[in-house]
Amino acid sequence: MNRFFLDVRYKGTYYAGFQKQQNANTIQSEIESALQIFFNQPVDLTGSSRTDSGVHALQNFFHFDIDQEVNARIIYNINSLLPDDICINRIIPVEQHVHCRFDAIARSYEYRIYHKKDPFLQKLAYYFPYRLDFSSLQEASAIVLKQHNFISFSKKNSQVNHFECKIFESEWEQREQCLVYKVRANRFLRGMVRGLTGTMLQVARKKLTISEFSEIFEKGNNYNVHFSVPGHGLYLIQVYYPEELFRDK
Repeated sequence: MNRFFLDVRYKGTYYAGFQKQQNANTIQSEIESALQIFFNQPVDLTGSSRTDSGVHALQNFFHFDIDQEVNARIIYNINSLLPDDICINRIIPVEQHVHCRFDAIARSYEYRIYHKKDPFLQKLAYYFPYRLDFSSLQEASAIVLKQHNFISFSKKNSQVNHFECKIFESEWEQREQCLVYKVRANRFLRGMVRGLTGTMLQVARKKLTISEFSEIFEKGNNYNVHFSVPGHGLYLIQVYYPEELFRDK
């Protein structure tokens, strides 16, 4: 058997998330259907990062095993079988033991917000027409950078062994029409980025103080955490791997 990584990109607006589900259209089900048509056999995909309904990705990964050689020239053919809002960027040969989820060493996300109504940003960012204090956002994001335990920002019933995350980047920036929260870590918990974003927005609206935001981490409960920001403002930007894992590098 040969193992390959698929580097994929998608707009999640019309999908019930990344992972295959019964009676729902997902990114995984669309790609598996295209691969089955192309290879004329079922192809089971393993995903690197689950994204919720409406969430987008500039980069996400699957891996799959198949008993034939595959080369980059088939990307055009497979993309022609996929909907316009999903595409394959690369097909990468890897060793049989390499796993697209467990061998990832970091992931980066962005959450995008816009203040002025714009039909061209609808479903691609979160329309939030409220006055925000940018310095408070930056101060809150600096607090995130110093934390390790994110149990308060994990949705209930998360099936994980621990809530420790190492944050490498946490900052807000103004980018054209959008206000963007950028965060990179070795791992993320379920709902974590949306919880952080929604809660920092409350700080920027003076609904929470910086001290109260900091106390959320100390108390370890999600009483003041706001998970309600919609999925369509969230983007998985990049999944990072050790370079030596890829045979073609």
